Amino acid sequence: MNLDPRVQEIIERVTTREGLELVHAEMTGGRGNAILRIYIDKPGGVNHADCATVSDQVGLILDVEDLIPHQYTLEVASPGLDRGLYKAADYERFAGNSAHVKLSEPIAGQRNFHGTLIGLDREGDPAVLLEDETGTRHRLPLARIIKAHVELEP
Repeated sequence: MNLDPRVQEIIERVTTREGLELVHAEMTGGRGNAILRIYIDKPGGVNHADCATVSDQVGLILDVEDLIPHQYTLEVASPGLDRGLYKAADYERFAGNSAHVKLSEPIAGQRNFHGTLIGLDREGDPAVLLEDETGTRHRLPLARIIKAHVELEP
């Protein structure tokens, strides 16, 4: 389910006003079990009060504006330890960390890549640079990434 741009704008406005980073927002499920998930962060991490504030404010505005025409559950949380990578800047911010990247289409027969994030190559089509455990560097086109997250070290 796609997130209405008006809903995205409300979430961005609230998180910015509260001094928080909007990591990601998504609408999942269908009409009977829809969930609006909002992931927020700030230096030092978010706490329960941050999540409650965003939930209360976004929920109130969405109720008044009536932009989601069906019942839904609103969830606000930190991005967690296995933080998702959603924006181009995330790949630069978390360079040096272990990551998992999944592509929509394989490169040389491979869709899943694990290794250390090197950063983002902005030359031509933007691509994530990742070095696997064998020392091989991979250039993974940003447009083909369907899911990526930072991985905890074992």
